[in-house]
Amino acid sequence: MDKLLTRAALVAEARSWIGTRYRHQASVKGVGCDCLGLVRGVWRGCLGDEPEAPPAYAPDWAEARGQETLADAALRHLRPIACDAFGAGDVLLFRWRERCVAKHAAIASSATTMIHAHDGAAVCEIALAPWWRRRLAYAFSFPGVVEE
Repeated sequence: MDKLLTRAALVAEARSWIGTRYRHQASVKGVGCDCLGLVRGVWRGCLGDEPEAPPAYAPDWAEARGQETLADAALRHLRPIACDAFGAGDVLLFRWRERCVAKHAAIASSATTMIHAHDGAAVCEIALAPWWRRRLAYAFSFPGVVEE
């Protein structure tokens, strides 16, 4: 990587995906993506080639396996941080319900907003309302991020 990876660059890349329609397992800016596809696209846009190819997964993969598959993959390639210490450009993982595995991902655009892809909607930037904050299970920073 010949340029510094900043939080502003990560957020700018995530924002460039806004309006991309939801499409399960896709990761093509302007065409379609799911929540993981958005994170993968931000990785490619800021860091280059993805470190591993995701396996095929059904919409109910988390319920079927009951394993922290998404968090485990994040731990292989991202730097874990405390859930109350995330900042712009960090990856957030959410549980839909208590005692369920984390299966939704987003990119924080600030301490109070995030960018995500959600079934039935296009990629958008939303407030991290209390509903989301209660479901935050993990937070990670991309490797090599420098503070501006």
